[in-house]
Amino acid sequence: MKLKLLVFLVLSLTVLSCNSKGGSYLGEGEKNGKSYSFGDDSSTKTILRISEAYSNQNADQLSTYYDATFLGENGKADTEKWLTSMNSISMKPYKVIPLSMNGEDQQVLAWSKEERDYKNGSYEKLDLMELFVLNKQGKVKGFKQWKSIDSVNFGSSYGGKYFGKKPGEYTGRPFVFSNRNETEMLETMVDHYNKLDITAVRAFFADEVTINDYQGNVTKLSNKELAGMFNNFKSVNWTPYSIIPIKIANTDAASGVMMFSNERRVFKSGKIWEKELMEMFYFDLDGKISSLTQFAR
Repeated sequence: MKLKLLVFLVLSLTVLSCNSKGGSYLGEGEKNGKSYSFGDDSSTKTILRISEAYSNQNADQLSTYYDATFLGENGKADTEKWLTSMNSISMKPYKVIPLSMNGEDQQVLAWSKEERDYKNGSYEKLDLMELFVLNKQGKVKGFKQWKSIDSVNFGSSYGGKYFGKKPGEYTGRPFVFSNRNETEMLETMVDHYNKLDITAVRAFFADEVTINDYQGNVTKLSNKELAGMFNNFKSVNWTPYSIIPIKIANTDAASGVMMFSNERRVFKSGKIWEKELMEMFYFDLDGKISSLTQFAR
């Protein structure tokens, strides 16, 4: 009898010493300060099924695990296009932790190794940490991803090297992609430019702009002076080939955007000007174009 009582006490202490809840949500809102508990094991199985369908490049099967609203109208087609762009893709989870809060939607944290062998010859090897949010029907309704990029990858988030005309504090630093909406801003500006809408175009420029044209001329204009830019134009057709926003690593937010394009101008006089251009637009800290350097052929 004493032995049974002792076993009972040991088991009770073991259960009590293992918390069924833990952690804390520190974000804003009514959930602030609330803890998490382990979710259903079925959520873990769902993630494993997703990884299997993903690795088998089976878009039909994969789409069955996603909520229709989250997947969207073209979600299945986009997924199939993505998967068929590769010879093979392999997602291998090595840690999956299902969580819940007050019995609400399941949140599943998954760590996995992923390899992508693209048909175009590119290759990626990634270590991923992902968050899947499942609704009450066990369908994925939310997703976020964080990644660590292996050094064997053909692509990288930084590279190149800045030298400068003279050695300085930035010499030797690599370049990184800038992400202050410069690409979309230039696309929008080009659209306004082709419509000869000078008021809309001027909104993208700083109060003073320095223009270094392809003939070596340097012109400084106020934003107001840009108003006459289209006075002699009958029509313009500016077509970008590529837009590449970059900045020197570990510097302030000012950036330079390389744009390759073709521009055709028809003047009111009947003259036609057409060139292929390589231009560097410099965006200042306010996100305005402060200078332009142009090359042409």
